[in-house]
Amino acid sequence: MIKVADLIQSANEFFTSKQYDKALFLYSQASSFEPTNIEYQIYALFCDIASEDEQKAQSLFEYFSIHKDLDFDAAITQIQETINAFDGDNDLMIKLLHDISTQNLESLDAIDYEDFLELVESRESFRIAYEDIMFSTKVAIKSKEDLVSFIEQLIEHGFDTTAYSYLDGFNEVFSFDKDLIKLYEKLESKQFENNKQ
Repeated sequence: MIKVADLIQSANEFFTSKQYDKALFLYSQASSFEPTNIEYQIYALFCDIASEDEQKAQSLFEYFSIHKDLDFDAAITQIQETINAFDGDNDLMIKLLHDISTQNLESLDAIDYEDFLELVESRESFRIAYEDIMFSTKVAIKSKEDLVSFIEQLIEHGFDTTAYSYLDGFNEVFSFDKDLIKLYEKLESKQFENNKQ
């Protein structure tokens, strides 16, 4: 029997790795099982927005993923207002996205990379240390060297979606950097190997 939760989890993974067609297919399947579930409809809308503006879609997805568990109704209202603005008022859209970004930073405490490394040392495992903080804390990266080191560890320990998120987040700052390009290539080849299995 198909579990809707499994469909949504797989769809979310496709969305974060920017495979929007596959994500939309699974969100639609989930909606067919639970037609009145507005959450699945909103995820499908994000896929639609991604076809026009990927960055906005990813920002909305991140906001919704964090805030739906804190206050579902408020998160739905915010998303609906933002999507309505997306259809017309660009200034309003920019303001709402700025508010969302600010709320994301405020809702997630940040830990300096150096402090995170101390946590890794105390827990004697990168995986355990990162799992301790991954749902409540962002790792604040201040240098390219720290970014490369952190992403290499994420890839090595199977946190591929997070690795993509950090790479994409710093892409504008370090665009066309050869070390970051190598990390993208490492992730792509890992995905390719996983798909072959």
